[in-house]
Parts: sequence; structure tokens; C-alpha cells
Amino acid sequence: MELVCIECPRGCLLKAEKTESGVMVTGNFCPKGKAYAEAELIEPRRVITSTVRADGAMVPVKTDRAVKKTLIFSLMRKIRGEKLLKNVQIGDIIIENIDGEGTNVVAAAPYEKRE
Repeated sequence: MELVCIECPRGCLLKAEKTESGVMVTGNFCPKGKAYAEAELIEPRRVITSTVRADGAMVPVKTDRAVKKTLIFSLMRKIRGEKLLKNVQIGDIIIENIDGEGTNVVAAAPYEKRE
């Protein structure tokens, strides 16, 4: 697997492959590149960004940490089914523990409910 490291501005071109003894990574100029390539090969994760319905508005939200890439579509369905019924500030939890691993969906912008 070839990938470009995004852990620092250098953008190393990495090659990673699974071997009997683990993961072999080449092309990295720092330890961050090795860790990044291993994580991408074994269990890739992503931060989800989306919107939640509110009264006459759509409020931007995101996960407060990266989730398993294999869970993205099921988590997006959960987010799509949510409706915001209260005022929120940036960072307020909208959905708690969405993935069963402690990841929360938080507001990425303030919202004030219309009266």
C-alpha cells in the first residue's frame, strides 16, 4: 500500500505492507510516519463531519475523535436521524458515545433555537 503521510508538513511517500512479523513501513523520515502507515493499514480511522437538523436550520457537527472507517456509513445514518431541540455552543455534545467506544458528536457552530 502506498500513501502520503499527513502527520507533518513534509508529506513523505510511504510504502506499507503486512508481514509475518507485523507491518513493514518504508519512506518515512520520522516515527510519526511509521505510526500513521501502520494505523492506516491495520485499522484506518476518520473524523466525521456532517449536519444535524434543527428548527429551520442545519447545524454543523463533527466527531470529537476519529472513528473506524468501517463504521462511517452506519454512524452517518444515526447522525442523519438526529434533530436538535435546544441551544448549543461549539463543542457541546449532540450525540454521546455514538460508536460505543466513547466518541461523541459535537456541535461545530453555535445554534439558538427560534422561539
